[in-house]
Amino acid sequence: MDSKVTAARLSVMMFIQFCIWGAWYVTAPLYLGGIGFEPQNIGSVYAMGPLAGILSPFIVGMIADRFFSTERVLGVLHLVGAGIMYYIITLINVQEGTTLDQTQVAFVVSCILGYMLCYYPTLALTNSLAMHNIADSEKTFPLIRVFGTIGWIVPGLIISEKEWDAQIYPFWIAAISSLVMGLYCFTLPHTPPPGRGKKISIREILGLDAFTLLKKPSYLVFMLSSFLICIPLAFYYQIAAKFIAEVGVDKPAQKMSFGQMSEIFFMLAMPFFFAHWESRRCC
Repeated sequence: MDSKVTAARLSVMMFIQFCIWGAWYVTAPLYLGGIGFEPQNIGSVYAMGPLAGILSPFIVGMIADRFFSTERVLGVLHLVGAGIMYYIITLINVQEGTTLDQTQVAFVVSCILGYMLCYYPTLALTNSLAMHNIADSEKTFPLIRVFGTIGWIVPGLIISEKEWDAQIYPFWIAAISSLVMGLYCFTLPHTPPPGRGKKISIREILGLDAFTLLKKPSYLVFMLSSFLICIPLAFYYQIAAKFIAEVGVDKPAQKMSFGQMSEIFFMLAMPFFFAHWESRRCC
């Protein structure tokens, strides 16, 4: 298949992938806080993603690596995720002036964990599928991945333009986008499981082999930097939208997309940085 066509298809994949996440993740506290979610409940909602990120590779990673093609695993996960998100919508779509009790809130949080167990593995799988189907990853992947950033921005702009920041509609956008993504994944280039036929070891299941990479200074610095930046990032998405709204700034989803807008520049500049770095290494 023509490389430009493949890159275009992968760019659409990235766009929808991050449209799903950016649609509900930014302004969820504004709606949930009005239907009975206390601050600790909001914290629990945003803890479900990282928890799913820890748990899901043990199961889904093994399946995607050894038994089924990546695009099929992606399709199934997104379709199941769309179903769970729709179910969450039915739980939180309460009448105006009505709130959920803490038992109902706890059940919603558990459903969000189920949704995140479906969504979080797809972040790595989309990267894996893209890398498998492009020739020059250093040059081409950033140009594909930048459409994920655009996909995060677009729903935020729509939500604020429609004044949906504190309403349930962002969850609907996520559910519909998940359904579209699930169907679209089955049309993506066939990507066979890279570990088919290989034996599964306990070390691989637990991810212990990855710790050997920490012996490399550059990788160690990268991991420490990633760990530290994720601490304020976790607080940002739990608190920022609520803070912006309470201090009187309108259209919080739009305002919070400014960071992603600046990210576009750096994503597009990455190939030039890589080329410059390689030239410095060769000299």
